[in-house]
Amino acid sequence: MDKKKPKKVFVSGPISPAFIGDSIAKHQTKTSIGAHDIFLGQVRADVIDGRTVKAIEYTAYEEMAESKFHEIREAAFEKFELTCMHIYHSLGEVKAGELCLFVFVSSPHRKEVFKALQYIVEAIKKEVPVFGKEVFEDESHQWKVNT
Repeated sequence: MDKKKPKKVFVSGPISPAFIGDSIAKHQTKTSIGAHDIFLGQVRADVIDGRTVKAIEYTAYEEMAESKFHEIREAAFEKFELTCMHIYHSLGEVKAGELCLFVFVSSPHRKEVFKALQYIVEAIKKEVPVFGKEVFEDESHQWKVNT
């Protein structure tokens, strides 16, 4: 069962739509699942002080971040009736329009996946030490503040 198998959370660069589709397809054999929900975080081309974000370079304190991801995962399994949960976050450069976060939860029932997904994504944003350096089209940069 996926609950007990911690998987690699970080991926190098953007998360591809093919990877997401493959992840979903792999769950078709798990016939106790009645609902899935996914969250896809995408880099926006925000305009800040007249400069447009062209990419975000993600870095992390990987060991600490992996530990936090594990804590969030365990708390979600305690709090919600989940069958599986997968979290993937990019490290390195992710261009505007590309995906940087993929959270995928599965449960026998739809209400659980809705509640669990919101809980997990908010916890990731608040607790996990992943840092994004916004790189602008003029090559200047600033550190992103999570909201």
